Amino acid sequence: MPAGTPLGDDFHLYDTTLRDGAQREGISYSVTEKLAVARVLDDLGVGFIEGGWPGAMPKDTEFFRRAAEELDLSHAALVAFGSTRRPGCRTDRDGQVRALLDSRAPVITLVAKADRRHIERALRTDTAENCAMVRDTVRLLIAEGRRVFLDAEHFFDGYAFDPDTSLRVLEAAFEAGADVAVLCDTNGGQLPDGLAATVAEVVARTGFRVGIHCQDDTGCAVANTMAAVAAGATHVQCTANGYGERAGNADLFAVVGNLATKLGMPVLPPGRLRDLTLTSETLAGAAGLSPDRHRPYVGAACFAHKAGLHASAIKVDPRLYNHIDPEAVGNGSRIVVSEMAGRASLELKCLELGIEIKDTPAVSRAVTRIKAMEAQGWSFESAEASLELLLREELSSAADPESGRIPEPLFVPLDYEVQERHAHDGGDCYEASVRLALGPGVFGTGAAEQDARVVTATARAEGLVAALDAALRRALAPHVRWLDEVTVADHSVRVLESAAGALVNRVHIVSRDAEREWSTTGVHEGVAAACMHAMRDALTYKARHIADSPRPAVAAR
Repeated sequence: MPAGTPLGDDFHLYDTTLRDGAQREGISYSVTEKLAVARVLDDLGVGFIEGGWPGAMPKDTEFFRRAAEELDLSHAALVAFGSTRRPGCRTDRDGQVRALLDSRAPVITLVAKADRRHIERALRTDTAENCAMVRDTVRLLIAEGRRVFLDAEHFFDGYAFDPDTSLRVLEAAFEAGADVAVLCDTNGGQLPDGLAATVAEVVARTGFRVGIHCQDDTGCAVANTMAAVAAGATHVQCTANGYGERAGNADLFAVVGNLATKLGMPVLPPGRLRDLTLTSETLAGAAGLSPDRHRPYVGAACFAHKAGLHASAIKVDPRLYNHIDPEAVGNGSRIVVSEMAGRASLELKCLELGIEIKDTPAVSRAVTRIKAMEAQGWSFESAEASLELLLREELSSAADPESGRIPEPLFVPLDYEVQERHAHDGGDCYEASVRLALGPGVFGTGAAEQDARVVTATARAEGLVAALDAALRRALAPHVRWLDEVTVADHSVRVLESAAGALVNRVHIVSRDAEREWSTTGVHEGVAAACMHAMRDALTYKARHIADSPRPAVAAR
């Protein structure tokens, strides 16, 4: 079996994203997706990948069949999950046990009841037969050359109710040759102090090697996992991004971040800790979910600083408000500019964006302008493309425009309207009409030439944003070569009350091309005007960055 990490077999990093993580509402992996996820986890360097429950789910049976031929794992051992033989059944005739062997997985994790109430009420048998089921199944699997771990289900609740029964289940597994007894907080109700005391007591009473599997129903899955390690557990079961049933499981990336950066445990191969953030984002995409921006260690916002006080300190020393170097886990620090921002926040944001400040008083003017706009309903926290354009306009030196590359707009909206129409199919749609003056961003700086370039277009679509986007594209497409590269990936419209008490619309647009994603915003009493501002910013931002491309930015004329 691959050594996995520099700790070898001394410490197990065990991932159950493909089995326990897949029990989260809204996640359903195809077999091909499961194979892809396994490759990503192996590349990160986890020691064990639990692929599913062969025999219980046809998809998982197929996964193991294909995995035996298609997966070439470098770090991890593939694990099949399943139950012990049934009560009163011969082990060699139990179809579930046979499916585990047929999976060809080198490691088997058996789940067994470790709570007397579950043994008697759910299994409808007694403790002696339950222990025999564990013992017989482990012996058969080991005789067939498999390594066996035991998931002691409901262990903590069962141990609190009847510790002797719970320990008898563990003893049956170890007598038969199991390697690890995984203590499962199946209901997720434990807190760190009590869980740690139980783990330490079990280790002291038995001498067995124990692992930990925590659900997050109290919000303590990661803390409970860390407490178990401190109490003697040397095997941790986690899922990517904490995916799992109900409130989820212990988050693999938070656990790895804590073990590696706080305890100095090399649980991943050298250099792989920097892959943590990218792996989190990749596996979120594989699950069909958006990455959680606020997830510890790997979230886009977890090293973001909004308060001016924080920014002032970070300007002196980034370590003053970052608990680790974000780059250690492949993340980065970011300054969020808002009404809370001060000069330090803005200066750091300019540094982050590559904007050279040549007029120091302009920083104060920019801060004042941003705060005034925020009072009117604007928000730049999630619209950094609009913020960059604003800062370049405000802070670039008028005497040396090239120093900051002041963005020239692609167009100036001369007239536009969006009206709701009745479609031929009986539904409702929107019709947008635009009249635009093409700006220097397309034709250069000649005012006379710009005035001569007025374009118009009309388009219909199901939504207001879609209709305005379609009309703009129809007007600009003959003149802007790269326009078809840009798509509107997402949008939102909110009605807000400004500081003056007026109701305004705030439109947020997420645009995307093959290389990047960027966000813009617009605020106005009219939703069409707010949308027009956000879309103009989106295209102007693209035009500014297209200059780095070797291709011509505009169509030949």
